[in-house]
Amino acid sequence: MLKIGLTGGIASGKSVVAARLEERGAVLVDADALAREVVEPGTEGLDRVVAEFGGDVLGPDGRLDRPTLGALVFGSPERLAALNGIVHPLVRARAADIVAAAAEDAVVVQDIPLLVETGQGSDFHLVVVVDAPDDVRLRRMLEHRGMTREAALQRMAAQATRNERLAAADVVLDNSGSVQHLLDEVDGLWDDRLVPFARNLAAGTRAVRNCGPVLEPYREEWARDAARISARLKTAAHGLILAVDHIGSTSVPGLAAKDVIDLQVAVSGLDAADTAAPRLAAAGFPRVPGAGSDTPKPGAPDPGQWQKRFHANADPARPVNIHVRVAGSPGWRYALMFRDWLRANPSARTLYAGHKADLAARFAGQAGTRAYAEAKEPWFTDVAWPLMTAWADATGWAPPSYAS
Repeated sequence: MLKIGLTGGIASGKSVVAARLEERGAVLVDADALAREVVEPGTEGLDRVVAEFGGDVLGPDGRLDRPTLGALVFGSPERLAALNGIVHPLVRARAADIVAAAAEDAVVVQDIPLLVETGQGSDFHLVVVVDAPDDVRLRRMLEHRGMTREAALQRMAAQATRNERLAAADVVLDNSGSVQHLLDEVDGLWDDRLVPFARNLAAGTRAVRNCGPVLEPYREEWARDAARISARLKTAAHGLILAVDHIGSTSVPGLAAKDVIDLQVAVSGLDAADTAAPRLAAAGFPRVPGAGSDTPKPGAPDPGQWQKRFHANADPARPVNIHVRVAGSPGWRYALMFRDWLRANPSARTLYAGHKADLAARFAGQAGTRAYAEAKEPWFTDVAWPLMTAWADATGWAPPSYAS
């Protein structure tokens, strides 16, 4: 199933998005509703809250007096952490039960206000953040919720900052305008991304992209995307992955590139790669058949040393290539050396950029990028290899220590 983490700051409009996604067919897991459920009278959660904060947090009817509890914890990081330590594990367990009961091909949306604060982003295929500027959210709290300015600012300060949420987002929905604009954004996300993503995930296939090579100016967001996806891979195949490195053109500041994130997953052996394969597929990165090796280079001509496993993203909106290579192998070493050579040498970047631009223009009318990639390959052996190995010898370059 496709698992979506939905979050946003207070008064961002997250509840509107959650309701719309449920209308469109998603299975909704509402963390706020579950947080109330796990502290109902007679529950373990309520007993533990009372033990921690005292009987004054109970109302006359024996239920939790939320305003009283809120006054105790907001503005006190220690008390808030104590409350979260009780409630969050219970909510996660209840959410896991609901997810387990959903259909295998469902789109499951977990509405989690503190998703970023609790570090849950890598547990989902995508994190969707509903965003509005802080001043807009503050005005909504004052006008629509009857809160005082001091109370509103206190609630905002208890949550992640806007920048922290945006950094964790795979998708940002802008709610600085009308409700209809937000609903239109949600519908577009559902139709154009979530439904195709879920379909690909259920079928175990990568997203099909039929456009030719298009080079785009370097974007800083590529590094942030790579970091988020790397964390997702490590979570999916915990214990099998030694490291994940951002490689390829999008890892080189200043270099124009296709909007494709290339990541190298280092493993101890190809048996570990094969064990990790179904876990990576479940995380949204199915293995691509027939792509099991790199082109041997002169320093290590044995084709057997260049074997790898190749995965690609099932998400139609974020192209990702995953190269699973044995740490210390020639292909693993080449990818890291090539990246570092380009990063360290403006002349090398210029040389490679010109080669790519020429080929991109030649193959612009193609339905895919296979011909472009194949035409580019000899350059890596004939031009890049001697230059980068000479640079590595001259500078004493060495790969990361996790290879040892």
